[in-house]
Amino acid sequence: MAFKPGERGEPGLRSSRLALGWLIGGEWRFHPARFLLTAVAILVGVALGFAVHLVNGSALAAFDGAMRGVSGAAELSVRATSPLGVDERLYPRVARADGVADASPVVTLDARISKTRLTLLGVDVIRAAMVTPSLIGVRPPSLGQNAASTDTPFDEDSVFLSRAALTQARTAVGQRIVVTANGRSVPLRIAGTLPASDAATAVAVIDIAAAQWRFGRLGRVDRIDLALADRPAAESALRAILPADAILSSAQTQNAQGDSLSRAYRVNLDMLALVALLTGGFLVYSAQSLSVVRRQRAFALLRTLGMPRGGIVAAVVVEGLAIGLVGASAGLAAGYGLAWAALHWFGGDLGAGYFGGGAAHVVFQPAAALGFFALGLLAAVLGSALPARAAARAAPAAALKNAGDVLDPRRAVPWWPAAALLLVGGGVAMLPAINGLPLFGFAGMAAMLAGGVAGVPWFARTLLAPMAKRTRGSVPGMLAIRHLHGAPGEAATALCGIVASTALMIAMATMVTSFRGAVDEWLGQVLGADLYLRTTAGASFDPATRTRLATTPGVARLAFSRQIPLTIAPDRPPISLIARPERGGRDPLLVLIAKGSALPANALPVWVSEPAQRLYGWNPDETITLPIAGRTRFVVAGVWRDYGRQAGAVLIDEGDYQRLTGDDGRDEISAMVAPGEDIGKVADAMTARLPASLRDQVEVGRPATLRKLALTLFDRSFAVTYLLEAVAILVGLAGVAATMSAQTIAREREFGMLRHLGLTRGQLTAMLAIEGAIIGLTGALAGIGLGLILSQVLIHVINPQSFNWTMTTRIPYETLLGVAAALTGAAAITAVLAGRRATANSAVQSVREDW
Repeated sequence: MAFKPGERGEPGLRSSRLALGWLIGGEWRFHPARFLLTAVAILVGVALGFAVHLVNGSALAAFDGAMRGVSGAAELSVRATSPLGVDERLYPRVARADGVADASPVVTLDARISKTRLTLLGVDVIRAAMVTPSLIGVRPPSLGQNAASTDTPFDEDSVFLSRAALTQARTAVGQRIVVTANGRSVPLRIAGTLPASDAATAVAVIDIAAAQWRFGRLGRVDRIDLALADRPAAESALRAILPADAILSSAQTQNAQGDSLSRAYRVNLDMLALVALLTGGFLVYSAQSLSVVRRQRAFALLRTLGMPRGGIVAAVVVEGLAIGLVGASAGLAAGYGLAWAALHWFGGDLGAGYFGGGAAHVVFQPAAALGFFALGLLAAVLGSALPARAAARAAPAAALKNAGDVLDPRRAVPWWPAAALLLVGGGVAMLPAINGLPLFGFAGMAAMLAGGVAGVPWFARTLLAPMAKRTRGSVPGMLAIRHLHGAPGEAATALCGIVASTALMIAMATMVTSFRGAVDEWLGQVLGADLYLRTTAGASFDPATRTRLATTPGVARLAFSRQIPLTIAPDRPPISLIARPERGGRDPLLVLIAKGSALPANALPVWVSEPAQRLYGWNPDETITLPIAGRTRFVVAGVWRDYGRQAGAVLIDEGDYQRLTGDDGRDEISAMVAPGEDIGKVADAMTARLPASLRDQVEVGRPATLRKLALTLFDRSFAVTYLLEAVAILVGLAGVAATMSAQTIAREREFGMLRHLGLTRGQLTAMLAIEGAIIGLTGALAGIGLGLILSQVLIHVINPQSFNWTMTTRIPYETLLGVAAALTGAAAITAVLAGRRATANSAVQSVREDW
């Protein structure tokens, strides 16, 4: 009987497919823990990445809502560059500018009711109703619900609160409250609510004339909201008339300002969250590699039955796809739960303090969910496809005879691919940031990580070669070393996940240790006074108060300073303008890292922080213009170390500041106590000399307390990083467990043969413990070495490009030793536990077992 074209071999193909299905199903039935563990690895990676992304998106959505609640979503605004405001005489000029349909002046103050912080807005109700009706909720004559009469909005004794402010202050309409702002405490009556204000935004609204009069803002406004008839014409006309202390701002620039404030932090968290997913992919690769090696003969038999190479690859990829589907689906659900918990416990900024602890709720993002689901599938599929291709390339005849390692231990392992990837990664990492983000730094780290993992076989062979040449030693030790040296493929597979997770964990730990050490050292340098007094809610120490405090018994010297935000660009966060005694070197606590030459005659000096230098390119001896008292020109006298203000800061002498601005208020005092005096008693005496209205608006702190608080905030901001480090190492340890378990179970017949040759179960157990310890130690050494290399990219490239800070490397030796010991011990213990099952059967049963 002759076959028609295309019929030859069809029964064999059907049989091979049936056998392949049986083989895969049997693998799942007999080794469910392996598949569950790999699915959990994908789950953890997807969950962490999705959770961080959800938290970031939800925080930005909450920040945007808060900005809308305070700004009223005006089409365009003229805003003051500092809290000093702009002259109110600018308002009629702006209102008459071409393209402007209407204008509404606003006074904005940081305020509080008891301990509840909120934003106090002074508005012209008639104008606000025409320009930003959403700010007050309704059109005139009534401002809000429960308004007593049409005159209530203009009553200097009335205030209207948003629902959030009402709830947080635990008060009600009709009650009298004390509102503290700009150093003044004013009793007001709650005349109604703001029904249209954002539910999560604490806002209070008062008539603008009352705000200016009662809170010391006569003649000043903070912004002018605009309704436009022709935006291009309005922008052109306004730019021509705006003074130096005012800028044009829109909702887009406000959102960009909030986004840029935390963008680097969010991007770094996103990248670090993907570490767990990458490690999960390596774990899938390790588990699938061992599974493929264990089934090598079965796959070879299927090849002889007619299964093409692509069929073998497809079958293993289907396994990975199933793992990815399970892990990614569960990961999305877990990620949503983690995001809810993170927002509940840490806030929208995950403890970093970017959004002032504002309330945020989880905002589901379908596109992000699909993206992380796809990344989970991709990690699982790639982790399965690579070992499947290696198995498919093996010749069926050779594979049927050899079920051992597919690598020949006599052949040298090439080192140049790993070296090339490391060099390329290092070169890419040195490229400049893109739009302020260290994208090339992360790409370089990925290439270097791939190079380090690619170099694992060479590193393991080089490390084991001298030990394999030994001819003396205990039998278990010699057998363990010879086995690992003779099976380099198995050793390399076991080490991939360990090296990847360890390297990333060590890199992050070294970066955080270096950063924390630098901050701790810097705090020790700048906190040189005995006492610090700082005002809250916009209060300040007036000249009379400062004079009384200076004569407090026990005070040797006082230094007063002023710190206000100063907007340089509308789409960037404000820098900090700091005024304190500086001329003539009177401030020994300024940590200069670069110093200019002698100042020209009559030049105004300014000292810029390192972040300001990196952001705006302000270098020593350069002349810069700042929006202070118009456009004042300064000469950069030096660059100082500052880890407290990521957006940058400039420091000018307080005498120059007062002469330029006329502002005689100060909001911080550093006090040196006379020798032998009790610091606590001096602090009490200074507090007693404060005006009664100011005492509850002043915080008193000591250097040790402030230093502890600063480091606590640092640790809180890096809490998520610590979590990601822990997850990375736990996934690595899980990879050790899975790999060692699979290897020992697959070697049951080998153990039976060794039993026939006279080895006891105790010697087999010792052999496995030594093998596990060697693998764990080798992985720890490779991971630590690679991690220290990667940490240099984090410290000297990614951190400066992201946060504009530089620091020296501090190696966490205790962490390195702990990780090495944990990996070595975990691998040894796992190998022993897995070996108990493999050595439990009798020697005869073990050697008779077939696949």
